Parts: sequence; structure tokens; C-alpha cells
Amino acid sequence: MHALMDNPMTVNFQETENQKMIRDMVRDFGAKEIKPNMMDWDERQEFPIDLFKKMGGLGLMGVLVPEEYGGAGFGYLEYITAIAEISRIDGSIGLSMAAHNSLCTNHILLFGNASQKQAYLPKLATAEWIGAWGLTEPNTGSDAGNMRTVAVKDGDYWVLNGAKNFITHGRSGNVAVVIVRTGAVGDSRGMTAFVIEKGTPGFTSGKKENKLGMRASETAEMIFTDCRIHKDQMLGKEGEGFIQSMKVLDGGRISIAALSLGIAMGAYDAARNYSKERHQFNQPISQFQGIAFKLADMATKIEAAKLLTFRAGDMKNRGLDVNKESAMAKLYASEVAVEVANEGVQIFGGYGYTKDFPAEKYYRDAKLCTIGEGTSEIQKLVISRSILK
Repeated sequence: MHALMDNPMTVNFQETENQKMIRDMVRDFGAKEIKPNMMDWDERQEFPIDLFKKMGGLGLMGVLVPEEYGGAGFGYLEYITAIAEISRIDGSIGLSMAAHNSLCTNHILLFGNASQKQAYLPKLATAEWIGAWGLTEPNTGSDAGNMRTVAVKDGDYWVLNGAKNFITHGRSGNVAVVIVRTGAVGDSRGMTAFVIEKGTPGFTSGKKENKLGMRASETAEMIFTDCRIHKDQMLGKEGEGFIQSMKVLDGGRISIAALSLGIAMGAYDAARNYSKERHQFNQPISQFQGIAFKLADMATKIEAAKLLTFRAGDMKNRGLDVNKESAMAKLYASEVAVEVANEGVQIFGGYGYTKDFPAEKYYRDAKLCTIGEGTSEIQKLVISRSILK
């Protein structure tokens, strides 16, 4: 059989009751709590922690966490729906929600032992604590194998030195999962994951990034200077950190695909509505083929992105390997988000270039989706390796 048909689809296209409930809840919450404040947060680059505490109360910060740990206990279809609907309103809130859920919290859920799960998951699932996840370093983005942050064993402790950058919640996070080198440079089994609480001596935050978009989602450095971590803070075994990270990123890519999908939907909604209200030459501009065909292309690509994203989520729910599928969903949905947001600005014309209308914010926020959690080029590398095996 042809390689591309090796994973027959069994996605049920019917929206579940849970998905409908989440969609309605998020739309209502977003209209009240996010929309009125989002441009102010964007302008001031304010990370609205109180908002995330409220989201924690609704179960949105522990969507995949089992109920025994205070989570919502849902699967990936509900998770995709939640992120997409939040991001349809504000991508930066969707990004922080995604990073908290699928990176920090999910890493502990997947690889933590019973006592680690009990200690951290209830606090993370309710957003009593905000989570961060550190893999990227100033000189190693895609090339994580060459990381310079090192942990050296000292009795029952490990001593960490180095820095992580571009970390979502690097400053405000109460706890961070950090992947550091414990072996040889370039050895995929020479890295180990630790869970580290804020306030641990030697663990500080550095520069907060001043960003193009996603400005209400905090991005900052985490710095480790002779930071002593007890061996009980290790997630899994020594040397498993990189392999764990790749599994975490498979799920993370689904959440970035959902983030991209939401931004694309929001940009499309705004452009479509504007095109029906804006009159030129005595008719709505939506009546001109040049605009109508743009909207047709946007709508079609969004539907394709949606199918790829939900297919990856469905496979993840069923415990299948989603390495290729999550990369495809992330690659396609993120590129579609950029394209749709770009066309959205064009449809708004001069108003699209002003902050009085939503088009410019979708445009700025969308670009991160093709970069974060693996660039589009890295996704193509993952996909090509998978199809050429």
C-alpha cells in the first residue's frame, strides 16, 4: 500500500457534546474577560495572570490532566477545540494556555512518578501555579543536541549552570520543566529533565523579550547559576530528557496547530464580516470577485487545516504514533494562519493597518506559529524523514 495511506482515517466528523460545551463556554468567557482587555495587554505587554487563574477555574489549564489530579480529564479533540476558540479571540492567550498545558503540565503527566504528579499536577491543572518548559537556549534553537546548560552530579544533588531563552512564562512561572545536558555534547541520551520550583537558589529569570506579536504571552530567559537540584526532582531516568522532549513536542505541535487554526479563523471572521459591511462603488466589497475569491481560498484552507489538526488529535487519543501527523498539522495550519491573516489585512485595506481593527493583531500574532515548537523547516525535516524511512 502507498505510504501516505498507511494511516486510514477514522475521524468522526460529528462535534461531540463536550466540544460544543467547551466552545460555548470559551466564547462566553472570551467575550467577557478577554476581548475588552486584549489590546491593552498587547500594548503594554502585560501577562494577565489573573485571567489564567480564572481559566484554571474553568478547567482550561488542565484539559488533558485526569480528574484525580484536579484536571478536566478530556482528550485531544476537546483540547484542540478549547485552544482554537481562545486563539480565535486572542492568539497570545491561546499560546500561553497551550504552553502551560502541553509542555510543562504534559511533561510531568507523561513522565513524572506518582509523588511528582501528586505534588505538581493539581496546582498546574487549576492554574494555582503557572508552568514553564525549557529546552531552547541562546545558541541552540532547533539544534537542541548541542545545548550548553549542564548539570553535574554532586552526591544526591545535581548542580545546574546555564541559560534557557524564548521560554513562555520564563519569569512568571511557578515551576519549570528544564532539559539539561548530563552527558556528552550531541548525545541524544546525554540530556535529562528536571522539574524546578521558582525560588530555588540559583534559579533566576533574565530578559523579557519585546516581541512583534503574542505580546500578552510572556517570553523570557531562565538562568541557572550553581543551582542545586535534588535527585528526586529528576523526571524519569538520567539521559531520557531529549527522548521525553520529542514525545512532548508531538503533542505540543498539535496544540500549535490548534493555536494557528484559531488565529486563522479569527482573521477570516473579521475579514468576512468587514467585507459585507464595507461599501465601495455602491455595493459591499464582498460582491467583488477579487474579494470573494480571497475569502473562498481562506475558508477552504482553514477547513483543510482543521481536518489535519483534528486527525492528529484523534490519532493521539487512540495512542498511535503522531510524529508525522502532528508535524503535518503544525506545518500546514501555521502557514495557513500567516496567509489568512495577511489576506485579512488586505481585505481591510488601510483600516487593516491600524490598531482600531483586529486584522493587524492577527497578522502580528500568526507569524510565531511558523517558528515556535519547531520551525516550518524542522516540520518538513520530520515529515520527510518519516515518509522516506
